[in-house]
Amino acid sequence: MKKVLITGFDPFGEDSINPTLEAIKQLQDYPLNGGVIVTCKVPVVRYKSVAAVIAAIEHEQPDVVITLGQATGRSAITPERVAINIDDFRIADNEGQQVIDQSVVENGPAAYFSSLPIKAIVNQIRLAGIPAQVSNSAGTFVCNHLFYGVQHYLQGRAIKHGFIHVPSLPSQATSGNEPSMALSLIVQALVIAAQTAIDTDDDILQSAGYIC
Repeated sequence: MKKVLITGFDPFGEDSINPTLEAIKQLQDYPLNGGVIVTCKVPVVRYKSVAAVIAAIEHEQPDVVITLGQATGRSAITPERVAINIDDFRIADNEGQQVIDQSVVENGPAAYFSSLPIKAIVNQIRLAGIPAQVSNSAGTFVCNHLFYGVQHYLQGRAIKHGFIHVPSLPSQATSGNEPSMALSLIVQALVIAAQTAIDTDDDILQSAGYIC
């Protein structure tokens, strides 16, 4: 039986809730076909975020790791294609660190690509009637830091890993003009992503590019 580790962040910034944390509360021990989901809560803190996920990986020994983040302003589930080796925080993390133009890993590669079948995941989520698309930027905050840091740690290990951003919850989008997604749909999409990750070794060949 394969194991999929899914992580969720604490709330950050002005939010008192984080959809990724709410999602993993429903996903712990969730059964898959030929697998199970386990979860881990992650602090929105520069280095501590990576350390928390590495500790969970060493404890759980998963076959797949899916790290999650909240993407305010996005209306779809967005698996990330690439993590870049830069921290350039627009706001401070939850311990007050606001770093500018510093490497995630000193002398590390410029970028790492996801090893999840991101296009197959998008395709399967869309087939369930849930908006999804590949994203080519995980930002430069703790989400990208975690994506890059975990991918760096996993080099040479036979563990798939990638990062997925999810929209805000309706309770966070009270102005009336902000995109959001119901928690039930986010959870459903993540179950699909986990199942697709353990079922798919080679991603599908399907365009997900942008002109600009």
